[in-house]
Amino acid sequence: YDPDKFLRMYGLSIGWGKRLHWPDDYFTLYGELSYTRYDLNNWEYFIISNGSSNNINLSLNLGRSSIDNPIFPRQGSEISFNVSITPPYSLIDNIDYKTLSEVKPTDAGYNASLRERYKWIEYHKWKFKSKFYTALTSGQKCLVLMARADFGLLGHFNKYKKSPFETFYVGGDGMSGYSYNYYTDMVALRGYDNGALSMSGYAYSRFALELRYPLMLENSTQIYALAFLEGGNAWDDVRKFNPFDMKRSAGVGVRIFLPMIGLMGIDWAYGFDKVNGMTSG
Repeated sequence: YDPDKFLRMYGLSIGWGKRLHWPDDYFTLYGELSYTRYDLNNWEYFIISNGSSNNINLSLNLGRSSIDNPIFPRQGSEISFNVSITPPYSLIDNIDYKTLSEVKPTDAGYNASLRERYKWIEYHKWKFKSKFYTALTSGQKCLVLMARADFGLLGHFNKYKKSPFETFYVGGDGMSGYSYNYYTDMVALRGYDNGALSMSGYAYSRFALELRYPLMLENSTQIYALAFLEGGNAWDDVRKFNPFDMKRSAGVGVRIFLPMIGLMGIDWAYGFDKVNGMTSG
């Protein structure tokens, strides 16, 4: 709404993918080299409000999918492991990032120090995601248990040059507003407000058990109901990562698949634990 406030992104990427035949035919490998430039002007929603940042990274993804149906799986699993890495600029550019990090927001050179620290973004990022499906009853319309375990870590080469980009935004429906979508990973955790666990986390974990039952399985329309238990958390320091320290929730929901629209859904959830001294429902 204000032409003097903007975040502009320019990007280019080249990728290569291949289906593997070892250890079995369900494996895939994908690699991508990408470049993204962020131009910010009076962008008050982020640590950097003015200036430009550049992100060159190489990403590799190893995945395995053996599910029997893409919309309502009854058996099989989906597993992926992804690692992304940028050049370690701080190890070769001879810039004193410790001194730059000590400049305070009230100092005249604060914005200049931010632009210097984050002109070239550096990090190494690790993500693991998994879903396992088990049919608990027989027949096409069967009760299915889905178990999920996800992890993410965003590391650094220099503790004074930790990347503000590519962090984890954890909590809520995973569809937060435009202010955060472009430079962070959205991680849903039902039963808590958007970003309640972390708006810029450097590590996260998420677990879920979900019971699904199909109400309609036609070629044109598929509908299923679900009930779930979920837990997870996020941390602003990788060293604090503890997957057993969880914020728990439970709820119910429904999913509807229409060919012209895709998969839609709605969930109701309640969060049992306090976040920053407050409970969420």
